[in-house]
Amino acid sequence: MTDFDINSLVRPCIQALEPYSCARNEFHGQASVWLDANESPYNAPFNRYPDPLQAQVKAKLAQVKGVEPGNIFLGNGSDECIDLVYRVFCEPKTDNVVAMSPSYGMYEVCAHINDVAYRKVPLRPDFSLDAQALLGAVTPHTKAIFLCSPNNPTGNAIDTLLIERILDQAGCLVVVDEAYADFSSQPSMRHKLARHPNLIVLSTFSKAWASAGVRLGMAFASRAIVELFNKVKYPYNVNCLTQQYALEHLKKLDQLAGWRNAILAERGRLIDALSRLPQVLKTYPTDANFVLVKTVDADGIYAHLCREGIVVRNRNRVEQCLGCLRITVGTPQENDAVINAISNYGNK
Repeated sequence: MTDFDINSLVRPCIQALEPYSCARNEFHGQASVWLDANESPYNAPFNRYPDPLQAQVKAKLAQVKGVEPGNIFLGNGSDECIDLVYRVFCEPKTDNVVAMSPSYGMYEVCAHINDVAYRKVPLRPDFSLDAQALLGAVTPHTKAIFLCSPNNPTGNAIDTLLIERILDQAGCLVVVDEAYADFSSQPSMRHKLARHPNLIVLSTFSKAWASAGVRLGMAFASRAIVELFNKVKYPYNVNCLTQQYALEHLKKLDQLAGWRNAILAERGRLIDALSRLPQVLKTYPTDANFVLVKTVDADGIYAHLCREGIVVRNRNRVEQCLGCLRITVGTPQENDAVINAISNYGNK
């Protein structure tokens, strides 16, 4: 979509917005005396505000991810990036977004918070995406389509050619949430940014990067979209401790690869073991670090696991997931524990 004009989607109030200019945005260079931001002179380095645009982290992340620093936005988890899509582009009570269902619940929560209509398009019974139905749900007031690939809670990835077809035909933003993409053999869509100016790719430090508690999310997009996000975000949205942690963590790529490979190996073993249990009716194919399983009694097995001190996610009341539990791949010991506990359910 080479003729895509991002300005045609931006809310008028955001177009006209004069963003807040914080002290660390107004001065660039080296100094020995900092008296501009009303900070305490004591307790260095934590007395100073962090870099509002996280330049060092983005420079290192750009090398790892194969994109330019100007194509990276960093947020307080991917949820901040999701919310910014609504705040920047969606006019309350007027616009809508389209999303596949079932999928990650925060897309819909953010829609309700921002008073934006949320148009669900059911996945097929095998959880594959019906692109024609998805595009058919787009209206002149659709500002974004949300695609989660691999999808949560179903675990399956969407074929990249199908995503590109949607990008070419949608006429709006297409947000591809790749939170679990490190566990998939499918290539990332972030390498398609130059061809698709309406593409936003989300990623996170929470899954394969084993840093959920740090709360660092990533959005990869055109420079124009990144600049709009920077215009609207809170000035110091990523604190100095998180930035320092990220810089150190980005030096541990070999360790991260080892963790990923261990999870993938355990994923196969866990699926094989669960599929042999009479309590499990079906294990769904997965490209993520979890597996969705259909059971004989999701509520009963979930309660049984809780009594055993094992917590999984009960998805029994999620659309198209009747009887299902979502089980994250853990360590070999954790996986053994959940396998044994489920195998004992219903036994006297």
